[in-house]
Order: sequence, then structure tokens, then C-alpha cells
Amino acid sequence: MDNEPSTAPPRTRSSAIRSFVRRAGRIGPGQQRALDELGPRFMLPYRAERLDWGAVFGREAPRVLEIGFGMGAATAQIAAEQPQSDFIGVEVHEPGVGALLKQIGERGLTNIRIVQHDAVDVLEKMIPPASLAGVHIFFPDPWHKKKHHKRRLIQPGFVSHLVTRLAPDGYLHCATDWEPYAQQMLEVLAAERHLANTAEGYAPKPGYRPLTKFEARGLGLGHGVWDLVFRLSTRPCPSTP
Repeated sequence: MDNEPSTAPPRTRSSAIRSFVRRAGRIGPGQQRALDELGPRFMLPYRAERLDWGAVFGREAPRVLEIGFGMGAATAQIAAEQPQSDFIGVEVHEPGVGALLKQIGERGLTNIRIVQHDAVDVLEKMIPPASLAGVHIFFPDPWHKKKHHKRRLIQPGFVSHLVTRLAPDGYLHCATDWEPYAQQMLEVLAAERHLANTAEGYAPKPGYRPLTKFEARGLGLGHGVWDLVFRLSTRPCPSTP
């Protein structure tokens, strides 16, 4: 495997420029109960050390990382429909974490774990190299203002590091309802030489990605949604520190 591009993420991304803002949100009683009762089982504390997937899930299975799962409805549905795979969700906002834990309890799911921390740090420190069957990044904050574009998650350095965590034939699936961000995503992903587009430009929505109420309402109003699905290419992979 060659050593280009550099696999070390820019430290300014994780230490100074973040792709999220911590927002104070109200936690409902059901979410709080889920945090108290299910958090100890399904939440993984952030540690600067590689996860042992077998110890975390108690089995060997394809692993899918979801970055920024919001309130977790799509995550729970995908996990319920794909019991043969394991899912690790990364989210910084506590109401969303509580909401996903509540879904886990109501659906009786066992194939999800949650890390409440910055995804850049989790990817760098906790995810073992070449261990992910897929990565989902659905509707990340588009940071509409031009001066805030540097906060967008999909940047060359982040993507370059992300591909080192994909297993052979692993995929990256991004989706956004903000066309300028979709254009940037397509440009950044197409420029990453270790990824190959599965479509000519944007991809049809894969059947496993649920149509959310928010998305359905937007589509009904004529708003667009853009999916991008790239796979690890057959070129030599970057080194995996």
C-alpha cells in the first residue's frame, strides 16, 4: 500500500474547527429514562484506543459507522432491517442519543452501540483500520454561509482518513438536501483516488436508507435530496495508522 494521500487528519479540525455546535436541547422523560437504563449497556465511553469489535458486540459481523444520527429514527430502522450487521452511531447531542436509546429499547435491538463524542476523534482513535463495511453520513449540517464552509464535515483531509477505516469493498454513503453541499461532496469524494463512484454523479436513493418525515415533506414541496455512494476502489489502499 502506498502512503499517499496523508492519512493523518488535520489537527485543526478536531481541536479547533468543528463540524458541529453543541446545542442545549430539552430531554424528554422517555429519553432520560432510556439514558439511565440503557445507556450503560449500549453507550461506549470515548477512549483514545482502538475498539475490539468482538468484545463490543460479542460476535463477528459487518460493521457500519453512522456519523451524526440526529434523533436516530433512520439508524434504528436500518439496524432493525439488517440484524446481520452491527452499527455504531456517533452523535454529540444528548436528546438524540436518548431518542435512539429509546428506539433500541422499544424495538429490542442488540446490534447498535453509541459514542457521544466528536466523530473526527472517534474515527481517528477508536475505529480500527480496515474494519468498516460501510459509513453513513446522512444530512450533515450544510453550514450554509460561505464563511462557515470550513466547518463542513466532508473535506479532503477527513475523507482521506476515513478511507483507511474501510474494509475491502467498503462503502461511503452520504446524503444531503442542500444542493451546494451535494456539489461539494461530489467534488471531494470524486477527487479521493481511493474511492470509486457507484453511479454517474449522484446515486439513486438506496433502498436501505429510510425516507424520513422531514425528507418526505421536503420532496412534496419540490425540494431535492442527493445521495452519493462511493466504494473503496481497487487501487492500493492508503496506509492505515
